Amino acid sequence: MKPIPITDVSSLKNELKKYKIGKKLEIPRFNQLARMAYLGRLVMTPLDPEDPSCKSFLVHIQEPQGLAAHFIDLDEDLQDGILILDGEQSMAMAGIMQAGVEERVRWHQALNERDFYFSAFYRPKDKEAQEETAQS
Repeated sequence: MKPIPITDVSSLKNELKKYKIGKKLEIPRFNQLARMAYLGRLVMTPLDPEDPSCKSFLVHIQEPQGLAAHFIDLDEDLQDGILILDGEQSMAMAGIMQAGVEERVRWHQALNERDFYFSAFYRPKDKEAQEETAQS
């Protein structure tokens, strides 16, 4: 973290203004962050909720867990890190996060309605005959 000279009030105001604007991520880092958003591994908080002109968000990145940890690559500096993301990319992240939640909801609903018994035990007669001829 770079030091901010406190003696110069105008430079302090400029630095605060930069932080309020947030920063844009490069494409590879945005994609990594988007994967975490899709999995629901981001915590997003408005940077300054009392200032309606501040559109930036504080974004905390939680490391992937379980099966996802084996497949998803995340830069070391992003693991368990906190970023100040600009308003445009923050809104995109929120949309990606929402899409991930909606897809998981659909998957869980379909799983709840799926009947495993018949697919495991019921075999139509013509399929059984084909299997018997294949084994012979």
